[in-house]
Amino acid sequence: MEFVLDSSVTMSWFFDDEATAATDKLLDRLNSDGRAIVAAHWALEVSNTLLMAERRKRSTVAESSHFIAILDALPIEADQETALRASTSSMELARAQGLTLYDSAYLELAMRRSLPLATLDKQLRAAAKKAGVSCLPK
Repeated sequence: MEFVLDSSVTMSWFFDDEATAATDKLLDRLNSDGRAIVAAHWALEVSNTLLMAERRKRSTVAESSHFIAILDALPIEADQETALRASTSSMELARAQGLTLYDSAYLELAMRRSLPLATLDKQLRAAAKKAGVSCLPK
């Protein structure tokens, strides 16, 4: 199974209090036969969240490094067209749906690739539903 992965689901794999059975199932899918596509800024979002967690003493440098190594081993592909579409289709989606540009980039990617969107963000899920994009976890 192939899907677009956003940082909210990704970080649920790191923070125990954000994980659910459904998000864990998505990680299991990636570890077996799945593949995730991410917007080009995903690595920045994930890394920034890890850095902020370290600063707030919610995690350690070692834990962040270990998590990054786990992510690097997963079949996750960064989309090469995200930046090219930022000021056009992603910006239009952001305006129309009231999203941040970062979130609209995930939605644009899911629409362009005709893939489900893995997100925990309620506003992004609502926008995806309006656009006819299915969301994971269900």
